[in-house]
Amino acid sequence: MRSGTAEIIITATGSNTRFGHIAHKLTFKRPETTFEQDVKHFGFLLTRITFVLVILVFMINVFVDRTTVESLLFAVALAVGIAPELLPAIIAVTLSKGARRMSDKGVIVRHLNAIENLGAMDVLCADKTGTLTEDKIRLEQAVNSNGKEHYGVLMMACINARFETGMENPLDAALMERTETADLEFANIQKVDEIPYDFIRKRLTIAIDDGTGIQLISKGAFRQILEICTMVDTGEEIVDLTSMQKEHLRRKFKSWGNKGYRVLGVADRNFSRDQEDCPTQFTKDDEHSFTFRGFLLFSDAPKNDIQLTLQNLRLLGSEIKILTGDNRYVTRHLAAYLGLDHKTILTGEELSKMRDEALFQRVKETVVFAEMDPNQKERVIRALRRNDKVVGYLGDGINDVNAMREADISLSVNSAVDVAKAAADMVLLEKDLSVLNKGIEEGRKTFSNTMKYILTTSSANFGNMTSMAMASAFLGFLPLLPKQILFNNFLSDLPLLAITTDHMDEETMQRPQKWDVRFIRNFMIVFGLISTLFDLLTFAILLFIFEADPHQFRTGWFLVSLLTEIGIIFVIRTRKTVFAGRPSRWLVYTSVATITATVILIYLPIYDITGFVPLGGILFFSMVLISLVYLWVMEWFKKRFYRVLDG
Repeated sequence: MRSGTAEIIITATGSNTRFGHIAHKLTFKRPETTFEQDVKHFGFLLTRITFVLVILVFMINVFVDRTTVESLLFAVALAVGIAPELLPAIIAVTLSKGARRMSDKGVIVRHLNAIENLGAMDVLCADKTGTLTEDKIRLEQAVNSNGKEHYGVLMMACINARFETGMENPLDAALMERTETADLEFANIQKVDEIPYDFIRKRLTIAIDDGTGIQLISKGAFRQILEICTMVDTGEEIVDLTSMQKEHLRRKFKSWGNKGYRVLGVADRNFSRDQEDCPTQFTKDDEHSFTFRGFLLFSDAPKNDIQLTLQNLRLLGSEIKILTGDNRYVTRHLAAYLGLDHKTILTGEELSKMRDEALFQRVKETVVFAEMDPNQKERVIRALRRNDKVVGYLGDGINDVNAMREADISLSVNSAVDVAKAAADMVLLEKDLSVLNKGIEEGRKTFSNTMKYILTTSSANFGNMTSMAMASAFLGFLPLLPKQILFNNFLSDLPLLAITTDHMDEETMQRPQKWDVRFIRNFMIVFGLISTLFDLLTFAILLFIFEADPHQFRTGWFLVSLLTEIGIIFVIRTRKTVFAGRPSRWLVYTSVATITATVILIYLPIYDITGFVPLGGILFFSMVLISLVYLWVMEWFKKRFYRVLDG
């Protein structure tokens, strides 16, 4: 807690302030994530197919002299049959179950769609401090310009940390801890003014009165401290800061950074009491003519298990990129320790001179982004997304909000500021990347089970509805009544409710899972047409071999349609052979129960309700045999299809 009095000049209020701008941005519609865009494209695909099918079927049936009402009902029933109407429920159930499992792992899901995005994430952008490191910053040394420990540099730094009133940060906390152990006294020091820290200047200056005069003490990033200095304390004397002296200081800074230290600079400027130009209030315009006093060397060790965590992320097909405000040298040292590509580093200074087109190309091969301000982080995220990457961003400060909103999935931690947690899709109860491995697995499991439903319904329904549409043009009766089409659709969807519990192939876990509308379309056409050919073969067998009347035809076709739609679930649910992939027990139970209920239903004397009639033994087993042959053919084509797809 801090208390005191102050005089302020209010230049802006409410939405016109910096905080107001950030808060106002949160009210804007968030850019569509990759998941939302792909779902929309899939919806457009189904809409086009359904619209064309309904119009064609309606026109054909009117042309063959069926009544308008009968034709319309049949066309609408086909449209309902081809649509994956359980998709919203399947997605909601799988996402809810995933969110519950992730909460057990220490991840709170605020937006359910984020689970799908997490499974598709192939780039994770994270800050260095606290994410890749222990976030236990210690002050190792306070040294002068020659690298020797110096009490005066320590004292200045601690005074700066003691009297600054900005938001708490771990660097000042480390200095205050040293204050207690070094038994430093501040009783005779009075604070006069403060020039707050900002992300442009990257320094904070305190004005104090120690009884002899006014002293400005500035602490911050080395380059920004050096640029306000004209003198340097060599430890023996104060001399002009020449280009040779600057180069000497830069070598020191670079050397410590390469050893993994986070290095700050300390400088001061003194005014005597009788000095005429000694102000009583200070602004950033007074930050000039300082004397460079020395360096502060902080350490923040990498987390013990971070290398294993990153290795697991890479095995899951997700790469990590470091976006940090820290200097390039300490960031390069950490990246080298973690086994990341550190040869090419993009700094904020370089990025500010780049056009978006150049950055679009540069982010492809760059892993480490150092000395970044908040707006530059947002530009990096946007450039990565333009490269068709699904991007996650882990942030915990106000300055991270813009980048978090730009990312496909935004992550924060429980200790973050409220506005960062409000902008996050997921909140990690601990600042630990290892919990994301489980989250990615949950996301991919959710996506995989959702895709099983889509591929099953799109291919089987497309094939069945297309064959019925074709048959309706040549048969003297409808292949299925509208109520039978809807009933078939209802029964075939029952086992798919259990798809949310299904297991997934290990191979599916090894790469990001993304929606691919072109793949879905090709899958639907290939397997749908194969299904259509078998349907037409079934029609021919029913008509020309068994000479079935309309009631027997509809009953036999209904049985084949249901058996194939349920059986194809087990073919499509895995890239392996149908017997190698292990389905969940609930999927098996619901499938067996639905098939059993359907067979019983056919033989119940309720023709007036269902329109079905009992089938003779030979006809019944012929329909079952056709269904088994269909599943065997589909299994054969599945292997060839994925073999061609994988190249």
